Amino acid sequence: MYRCSESDHEGTEQLAAGNFETRIPAKSSGQLSVLAHHLNHMRDSFQQALEGRMKSERMKSELITNVSHDLKTPLTSIINYVHLLKREGTSPEEAHQYIEVLDRKTDRLKVLIDDLFEASKMASGAVELNYEKVDVAALMHQALAECSEKVEEAKLTFRVNASASHLYARLDGMKTWRVFENLISNAVKYSLPNTRVYITMTEQPEHIEIRMQNVSAYEIDFEVEELFERFKRGDQSRHTEGSGLGLAIAKNIVELQGGRLTIEIDGDQFKVKIQFPK
Repeated sequence: MYRCSESDHEGTEQLAAGNFETRIPAKSSGQLSVLAHHLNHMRDSFQQALEGRMKSERMKSELITNVSHDLKTPLTSIINYVHLLKREGTSPEEAHQYIEVLDRKTDRLKVLIDDLFEASKMASGAVELNYEKVDVAALMHQALAECSEKVEEAKLTFRVNASASHLYARLDGMKTWRVFENLISNAVKYSLPNTRVYITMTEQPEHIEIRMQNVSAYEIDFEVEELFERFKRGDQSRHTEGSGLGLAIAKNIVELQGGRLTIEIDGDQFKVKIQFPK
């Protein structure tokens, strides 16, 4: 009969004390060995859950820090320029310049608040979807037309290839348009200038597949999962406009409609794949 060794006792005591780095050695094929395997499996599961909880807490902390930073920056500018407008002796020309800055900063603040509110609704699932027959190919071309000025300013060329002129799926047209707009805006902000962005749309037996590929203007030195964190930006310096919520919102919208959005990073190649059920 197999007896518990001193290392077995020590291992179980360490687990009971909350030290989940410890593993219990399984030295036989008897019931105690099976128990050791079960305890080790329980230890692995708990360790994984604990690491997930710690990551979640870290993400919440980063969210609060980044939201505070992003909201404070335009708000501080608004306060300062309001004080300048109140100052005696301000010329009409100066006042006009200050008002233009205020207009830009209030628009920036509105985008941040709207995106934060939408991301919160998406995460909670409190979103009403209006399903209809949507031409996905036409919707993508519409989104590109709406963003044409930004695309031109970024010195990018979009190449679109669709397996058919019309690709239909049952979706919420407005929210799907928002997905395409967010992905195009993301490519515009973070692509290397004077490069091409490729969009491929194909009809599969059970879904419509959309692929978008661009060359990143910066080194991608973090995990793919981090791109879906709230207020996570591709550029760590955070100098670009936007809320940093674009990919998170796009992913939530796709998943709420029964689809799937994934990202693959291959060197400097940034690849997004969307699958919408037909």
